[in-house]
Amino acid sequence: MGVADLADYPWDAVAPYAERARRHPAGIVDLSIGSPVDPTPAVVADALADATDAHSYPATAGTPELREAIVDWYARRRGVPGLTAAQVLPTVGSKELVALLPLLLGLGPGDVVVHPRAAYPTYEVGARLVGAEPVASDEPSEWPENTKLVWVNSPGNPDGRVLSTAEMTDAVTRARELGAVLASDECYAELGWDAPWDAERVPSVLDPAVVGDDLTGVISVYSLSKQSNLAGYRAAFLAGDDRLVARLLTGRKHLGLMPPAPVQRAMTVALRDDAHVVEQRERYARRRAVLKPAVEAAGFTIDRSEAGLYLWATEGRDSWESVGRLADLGILVGPGHFYGTHFPNHVRFSLTATDERISAAAERLIP
Repeated sequence: MGVADLADYPWDAVAPYAERARRHPAGIVDLSIGSPVDPTPAVVADALADATDAHSYPATAGTPELREAIVDWYARRRGVPGLTAAQVLPTVGSKELVALLPLLLGLGPGDVVVHPRAAYPTYEVGARLVGAEPVASDEPSEWPENTKLVWVNSPGNPDGRVLSTAEMTDAVTRARELGAVLASDECYAELGWDAPWDAERVPSVLDPAVVGDDLTGVISVYSLSKQSNLAGYRAAFLAGDDRLVARLLTGRKHLGLMPPAPVQRAMTVALRDDAHVVEQRERYARRRAVLKPAVEAAGFTIDRSEAGLYLWATEGRDSWESVGRLADLGILVGPGHFYGTHFPNHVRFSLTATDERISAAAERLIP
């Protein structure tokens, strides 16, 4: 299977509902895609501007300063001490890594890629790209013997589910029994809302409480798109098993998958500055406090959603019907059908809209 064989891009199906929502007299409130709307922090934008004399090719492995910043960030923010520069690697955003990881690992027909039941669709795309079989399962005991890659996502997109340390450990143990790589997508980890995650750190798969002192076969994937408003920079990274990182680095060198030098400088500064992350988290907390009760007042039940950027909700009908009802209110959301076959009655509300638009959505939702 090749790229040309992939199905139509799912978000194209939302276009007619977007048009309905735009006809609302007060305009559309687009809560469908989690694209940041707030400014890139000045300290980061200034760093990018100062690095625009980028006349030579950037290092695929990242500058020494960037690798050091990633190592320090994992220790400071994720509770993962003792990483080295050989155990981290910048990427061109996280979506390309999610899509290309099966290819970079040499997977193909006969191999299985496991991903969550409620899942960002690119996990499946990456498997199908190489002819592997995607399997949606949250239960390690169900994972097939021919599993070669396991994706976990905590906090989850779309459902905001947080995996506990024990659940992470179970996933790592089972992946190692199968001889599979376990990749943990953790890019919403700074956005914990409900107890205990409002006060406790969301666990990383690299935390010693999960893996002890053995990172074999395990990587953590992280993005600065959400916490630092860098979606347009395509700024992400991975960390974990040094042999696995070296293998991925070699493949990425061959494919030219290198973050631009100015972006690497901006990432370095962003990772060293926690103040802007706290500020952005407070923005999303305010928006969630406005939107969540309004969604519930409109007749939706919110499931999970204890962390992350989304409210995962259902009113007990097919999600396309909910999308249509909301579009008539001028609100655009994502249908559960986009996130696998297991949640046809759910929709995803994103918190990535301005305070004014979130307030407008709340006013339209409350009967």
